[in-house]
Amino acid sequence: MVRDTGDETVPTRRDYLKYGSGVVVGGLLAGCAESAESEGTPTDGTGTTSAATSTTAESTQTEDGSYTVSMEPVGDVTFESVPETWVAYDGGYADMGVALGKADGMTGIGGAGRYYTGVYDELPGVSVDRSTLEANDLGNADMSKEIFYELDNDVHLMDPQMLVNWFDWSAEDVEEIATNVGPFVGNLIFRREDAWHDYRYYTLYEAFETVAEVFQERARYEAFEELHDEFIADIQTKLPPADERPNVLLVYEGSDEPEEFSPYRLNDQGTSKKQWRDLGVSDALAGTGIHGISTTDRGRIDYETMLEIDPDVVMLRAHERKSAAEFRDTVLAFMQDHPVGSELTAVQNGRVYRGGYLFQGPIHNLFLTERAAKQLYPDVFGEVTSDEQLFDRQRVADVVAGEFSD
Repeated sequence: MVRDTGDETVPTRRDYLKYGSGVVVGGLLAGCAESAESEGTPTDGTGTTSAATSTTAESTQTEDGSYTVSMEPVGDVTFESVPETWVAYDGGYADMGVALGKADGMTGIGGAGRYYTGVYDELPGVSVDRSTLEANDLGNADMSKEIFYELDNDVHLMDPQMLVNWFDWSAEDVEEIATNVGPFVGNLIFRREDAWHDYRYYTLYEAFETVAEVFQERARYEAFEELHDEFIADIQTKLPPADERPNVLLVYEGSDEPEEFSPYRLNDQGTSKKQWRDLGVSDALAGTGIHGISTTDRGRIDYETMLEIDPDVVMLRAHERKSAAEFRDTVLAFMQDHPVGSELTAVQNGRVYRGGYLFQGPIHNLFLTERAAKQLYPDVFGEVTSDEQLFDRQRVADVVAGEFSD
């Protein structure tokens, strides 16, 4: 398997958890089989629902107070009480937990360096303990079972199939941790390019809703969903006509002097591209035959290939620690001096920008959509370097704090 970084039972040490019979092992073994790549069903205009996966996530309550939450690939997980400690592999699921007011229970993260928490500084009273996350970085521990035992979490918000396909875990390893430590609830949703992911995908808000059921925070979820839907609707009413919107090439390269790039496809419906879909842009790679990066496809493109496509806008990932001005002074400046890169229309027009996070949750998405709206339509929403705010920070902070009307 390929390592990648861009889911009556045996009684557990935790008497509040029960797994449905055979769900973990059976599902994981099925997932290791070769399968056709799935593009999924497109979302609607807001990017929050899917015709194929529109079922509302609801936990099933029992008379004794336990409840069951279901998410592919694991299936049903029953809790006797609400989890208090938790860990996520990626920043998207971590951000969901923070949005639900559960930051204090987060004990670690799969990759602290790719969990961007600076946006919380703009939300009064919202924060996470970066020192804890950096000290308990699962990725730095090579995603070993030992770190899972050490952190001893009540629930793991990650796709166990990701552990199997990226980190060489076996189905038995997953079952061991689920049985002896805590269950897995999660689905790899940031992209839809991996052939091994042959089970249902979830949109950002479908996954967020499921996590809300894990923590029994339905009201907070619904308040966040309402805020999000109003924000996106307001943005979309101000967009220019479709034929006046730019096409976008989304790529990845961390160097300040990039020569080659890993491409992404905007049409794969992954959550990391949600803002581009909501803002109505088209994929510059459409019809080119170029595939997006995946576990098995590590293809690269150079400036010559980019020039053949000549996109209106280039979005470059892996530069989120830079400000907009720092990005322009380094990466864009290099491209403007490059003998081939300087011929790109996007470079000549100064329309090369930071491409957003690889993993985004509901709070991240608000900030990234605001930023992308300014990048793409500065005449409508203001320059990306401006202080113009397109959503109410205090309202977001109030939802996180649980201060809202049901």
